[in-house]
Amino acid sequence: MSQKYRKTPEAVSRLTENQFHVTQEDRTEPAFRNEYWDHHEDGIYVDVVSGQPLFSSLDKFDSGTGWPSFTRPIVADAVVTKTDMSYGMLRTEARSSGADSHLGHVFSDGPANGGGERYCMNSAALRFVPVSELEAQGYGEFTPLFETIEKTITAEKAS
Repeated sequence: MSQKYRKTPEAVSRLTENQFHVTQEDRTEPAFRNEYWDHHEDGIYVDVVSGQPLFSSLDKFDSGTGWPSFTRPIVADAVVTKTDMSYGMLRTEARSSGADSHLGHVFSDGPANGGGERYCMNSAALRFVPVSELEAQGYGEFTPLFETIEKTITAEKAS
């Protein structure tokens, strides 16, 4: 992954208390009481620490768990996993590859048509960038992902 997306002392100092606890101390925010669990706007989710692109709204689904859930990362190497044996459980932890931010966990109960995995993320580890701001915020390379959707919506409105 590019050195462009890394953790810096300045970036960490800008985190809220909750963002710090989640991304730097591997904590979990409460279910159903977080910013993106029920968020449906088109765009991408980036690492709150480094800005690294992590997930697309196109891969987001309602898992019923109270946390934002995705079927896969937006770029394969954006998220790395490791074994997590905390709290007496065996789980797969998800971390951003650039800044090593704790994001959440990966489970094997995701939609079969999406590959079967559920990336269950903490909203506090993410920042949402709407499609309309991708170019301005330096994420223009992801705009084509949403162009087909926009054309379909426009065609449906016209008919």
